[in-house]
Amino acid sequence: MFVLVEMTDTVRIPPWQFERKLNESIAEELNKKLANKVVYNVGLCICLYDITKLEDSYIFPGDGASHTKVHFRYVVFHPFLDEILIGQIKSCSQDGVHVSIGFFDDIVIPPESLQQPAKFDEAEQVWVWEYETEEGAHDLYMDIGEEIRFRVVDETFVDTSPTGPSSAEATTSSAAEEVQKKEAPYTLVGSISEPGLGLLSWWTNS
Repeated sequence: MFVLVEMTDTVRIPPWQFERKLNESIAEELNKKLANKVVYNVGLCICLYDITKLEDSYIFPGDGASHTKVHFRYVVFHPFLDEILIGQIKSCSQDGVHVSIGFFDDIVIPPESLQQPAKFDEAEQVWVWEYETEEGAHDLYMDIGEEIRFRVVDETFVDTSPTGPSSAEATTSSAAEEVQKKEAPYTLVGSISEPGLGLLSWWTNS
């Protein structure tokens, strides 16, 4: 689930922090810049693990701050494909079951990846597994807040870097639509379409 990623960055330390130890100031600046941010094709950054190398610091004309090239390792949330995770159902929609693991909410289990046969209950706004038994079908509801075990089957990174207007005639209404359609920078796609996966209560109570 968590991996160590080697990174390199140039860190700017303002003059009023010169009285502190360089490593402490650099660690604070790196966490300010990266913690809880998604790095494209890397994952969700959690916290600094260690600093492996500090190169020479420079002070440039017109800027009293020091600039130091830093080699460091960062703890990143980036589950590998086919990894089994446990989260909580955050909501359900026609698009599937939306899952949260506390610090990361952009997880979706699409309808085709649910235990089959499954249906969406419009009244309750939850997905239901129509479990077949000798006595007939039993509806097993995927209620919000329930713990769910799922397999990571895919991931999607979206480059959310700022871009210029597509044309000079762009209107404020179209800009508002773009804001509404803003995608999550990092999304995991899960699956529960195999025995042992799904709500923990399905298997523990049996």
